[in-house]
Amino acid sequence: MNSMTYKGYTARIEFDERDNILVGRVLGVRSIISFHGVTVAALRDEFEKSINDYLADCAEQGMKPEKSASGNLMLRVPREVHGAAIVASQAAGKSLNEWATEALKNAANV
Repeated sequence: MNSMTYKGYTARIEFDERDNILVGRVLGVRSIISFHGVTVAALRDEFEKSINDYLADCAEQGMKPEKSASGNLMLRVPREVHGAAIVASQAAGKSLNEWATEALKNAANV
């Protein structure tokens, strides 16, 4: 995935062949924040303007801006998966949290 990051927000970047433009969409927030540009520089400029506009709108409306992640994740998994994860984390000499964080990072290509 091609992406851009600004002020803690990440956008997925795609090429729109029909209109011959680059298109971006901010990920991880409920609000639809999208932008486009003909060049990478124009796309980045529009991305930053979009985020700044979103933050200004939130401030104007007295709302707290959404962030894509809080750092807390609760999962419900089958008992056997939970048990196997505990065994795997202990075998790796890690806490379940450390082991799961590593597994998620690897899966998300971070």
